[in-house]
Amino acid sequence: MKRMKSWMLTVLLLVCGAIVVQAQVMKASDLEKYAKEKYGDKWLDAAKNLAGGLSLDKNQSLTYQQVIEVPGKTREQLYVALNYWATATFNDKQAITLNDKEAGCIIITSTIPSIVGHTGTINKYSVSITPVIRLDIKEGRIRVTYTVQNYDILRDISGGWLSLVDPDNRTFGDSKRKKDDKTNANLYDEQWEIAHHYPFVENDKQKRTCAKALVMTHAYSNAIMDKVEEAVKNGVVGNEDDDW
Repeated sequence: MKRMKSWMLTVLLLVCGAIVVQAQVMKASDLEKYAKEKYGDKWLDAAKNLAGGLSLDKNQSLTYQQVIEVPGKTREQLYVALNYWATATFNDKQAITLNDKEAGCIIITSTIPSIVGHTGTINKYSVSITPVIRLDIKEGRIRVTYTVQNYDILRDISGGWLSLVDPDNRTFGDSKRKKDDKTNANLYDEQWEIAHHYPFVENDKQKRTCAKALVMTHAYSNAIMDKVEEAVKNGVVGNEDDDW
């Protein structure tokens, strides 16, 4: 009976742990809800308001940095906690592009697909971002640096409200496809440099798309900072202490 209870408790802990780990990944729909709660749903106004407190780095990238104090935690403990968080958070096995224990540095590069979808007059746009997240580790503290330089755009020339594409050749706004699939002549891959678009450039033809993209990119940076802080202070699943 005791063995059965122990087994059931183990299963319960594993299930609960899996739920918490999965919660580390923020879906695009959850990210949009989070962004609206913090900045409102008027994307043009929200982007312009945010731009007043943002600055681009020397590479014309959007960069955020935060130092998180974790008193009492050793460099080794923080290194293990951050590796656990990164592994649990990013499904891409290649996401951790640098993991140097001696230098106390972890770098993560992972694409967040389709954070914005916008239908314009002629085109439909799907926006993805690939942030570079750098984690520097010292005794009792870490530094998180989050950088995005471009929006990765999938442009559907048949998906707009008044698309000029022959109706027989339209994809009806379905901009989803496999990576590197070039079979659909209506779809174009583009990169838009953040520094060259709204709100950093006022007269932007893609103003509405880029306004929402900036707000969502900013919101994701906040979510990452919050989740890293939670992981190093309270653990990823909450039962990673040494009392076992």
